[in-house]
Amino acid sequence: MYYGQIKNCDIANGVGVRVTLFVSGCTNRCPGCFQPETWDFEYGEPFTLKTEGRILGLLAPDYINGLTLLGGDPFEPENQRALTPFLRRVRALYPNKTIWAFTGYVYEDLHRIGKHPRCEVTDEMLGMIDVLVDGPFMERLKDISLRFRGSSNQRLIDMNKTREAGRIVLWDDGMAK
Repeated sequence: MYYGQIKNCDIANGVGVRVTLFVSGCTNRCPGCFQPETWDFEYGEPFTLKTEGRILGLLAPDYINGLTLLGGDPFEPENQRALTPFLRRVRALYPNKTIWAFTGYVYEDLHRIGKHPRCEVTDEMLGMIDVLVDGPFMERLKDISLRFRGSSNQRLIDMNKTREAGRIVLWDDGMAK
């Protein structure tokens, strides 16, 4: 897997101050995407153990609320396979920090057997995520007043409550629009 950027103090892609990893590779190629360069699976730098160590170090301060994954698309199968072992390390070291992930796929497609981008680690990866922002960016539905998403078709899914309820539960911090 490759990544395009790491932000160490991001306040735009989840609650609080976050470390954000922009992975490379996306087959959705949404028209109007704010980072089309990340569609290329080899854009940026290789994601190595050294990269993982750097991110784990950036997550250490108490003022960091958690990790956000976006891209490209973290749920492309090759990205899931690289991210899942890394997320295990994040969870082991920082069990109280949240993990957010953005994907152009819809949650339902992540569960459909035989449907791209589902693969052998999808369920495990979803099991480590606290909030999933799902759905493709749609330029005709773009709304800059929305919190943590670019278009009104995208959902903020509270993955912990979704797992408990056995159905999709949208995330709401009382401020989400």
